Amino acid sequence: MFEVKVYVSLKEGVLDPQGAAVQNSLHHLGYEGVEEVRIGKVMTLQIQGTREKVEAEVKDMCEKLLANTVIEDYRYEIEEVVSQ
Repeated sequence: MFEVKVYVSLKEGVLDPQGAAVQNSLHHLGYEGVEEVRIGKVMTLQIQGTREKVEAEVKDMCEKLLANTVIEDYRYEIEEVVSQ
């Protein structure tokens, strides 16, 4: 079994109002050194199969559902987990 973490974030140049709101709030809290905040999401999946099959499926999932590739970038990490 493999555990896959998929990271999705807005592409550079795409307006991130949520990130701007968090940055503004951090400045109000005194964290003036924060120059940019980009908000994204992390999804964790557990998938059975070979590493090659899992990687192909995850890429397909990202392209079809998990990320809006018009405005979002994605990357993923695949780690084999041993059942106990």
